[in-house]
Amino acid sequence: MDAPTCRDEADPGALGVEQAQARILQSLTPLAVHERVALRQAYGRVLGEPVHARLDVPRERNSAMDGYALRHADLDGGRATLSVAGTSRAGDPYRGPLPAGASVRIMTGAVVPDGADTVVMQEEVTRDGESLRVNRMPSRGEFVRRPGDDVEAGALLLDAGKRLGPAEVGLLASQGMTEVAVVRRVQVAFFSTGDELVGAGTALGPGQIHDSNRYTLYGLLLEQGVQPLDLGVVGDTPEALEAAFEQARSADVVVSTGGVSVGDADFVKSVAQRHGALQFWKIAVRPGRPLTFGRVGDAHFFGLPGNPVSVAVTFALFVAPALDKLSGTSPPRPLRLRVPTLSTLSKAPGRRDYQRGVLEERDGQLAVRTTGAQGSHVLSSMSEANCYVVLGESSTGAEIGATVEVIPFANTL
Repeated sequence: MDAPTCRDEADPGALGVEQAQARILQSLTPLAVHERVALRQAYGRVLGEPVHARLDVPRERNSAMDGYALRHADLDGGRATLSVAGTSRAGDPYRGPLPAGASVRIMTGAVVPDGADTVVMQEEVTRDGESLRVNRMPSRGEFVRRPGDDVEAGALLLDAGKRLGPAEVGLLASQGMTEVAVVRRVQVAFFSTGDELVGAGTALGPGQIHDSNRYTLYGLLLEQGVQPLDLGVVGDTPEALEAAFEQARSADVVVSTGGVSVGDADFVKSVAQRHGALQFWKIAVRPGRPLTFGRVGDAHFFGLPGNPVSVAVTFALFVAPALDKLSGTSPPRPLRLRVPTLSTLSKAPGRRDYQRGVLEERDGQLAVRTTGAQGSHVLSSMSEANCYVVLGESSTGAEIGATVEVIPFANTL
């Protein structure tokens, strides 16, 4: 297959984004190794086996409001005056059954006494000492939470493959669980290539730049819940790349940036091929090509472009879904919105563009504006952006006011 060049726009031989994603995912098998971890170590991990509820949640009838628990029949169809027999607090319930013609002061979350079947909000009664007048006729059962309203004992609580966030860990804690079975973390070795690259904190010589790609990748990998292994900057020689691939042999996945094009110092493809089997793809996407995918030894290999924005985009489109599948969870379907653009968007037909944008509220509705220059070297555009503006292969751009598709970054809305 001919190597793509940066000048190519319309290329009938280029893969679409979805085609490339499908080919990658079809070649992957989820990890089968599970381990048990303490509940507070489970955030971001993927559940390794189904979990069924041990308890009803709530376990007993309780009140959804601060107010008064009473027997609906004692209201006699309208306004009524009842006695106040005591108080039920969360963790300190009223003892004994509710006497006839009586009510119990009750707090949110407190157990509803035996015999009571309704809670009246405190704003809808008038209390005078130990006498209570109900000012609005409630419906029977109002504000009473039933056992199992949230979760019934024996029901499937969480299925295998669920990524555990705060809500999921809270659910497990509500069942009294202290540990959980999760899939082993995917181990990802990563490195940057380029003789011009030096680490942060190192003085720059002539023609040198600080390596930002490894820092970007490290953060992206942490967000995926994997175990990153930073192999540093690898020089543009076959010998240096051989050593890097040898060091990465124990990983599940290897990710490199740079060195996958057609320059005289681009050795990643040829060296990696000596260690495995690769596919070198033209993909109809901007920014983000060329992309190398395959195997190096027993590890899956992604050779990403060297420009920093291309790294972020190709990671989101191709590497993150692969890591999800290896982790035993389904890649999430991105939220797609249709909103007007506040900026003129320029584009040549041929590739799908993922331009960086800012999704914001204007005059009561969402709209998007560009971050400005869209070059694949403009990493500041990723910092300012909170979404991608997606312009299809045939698009020639968009004028102000036109409706465009946006994909918010995680936790944008």
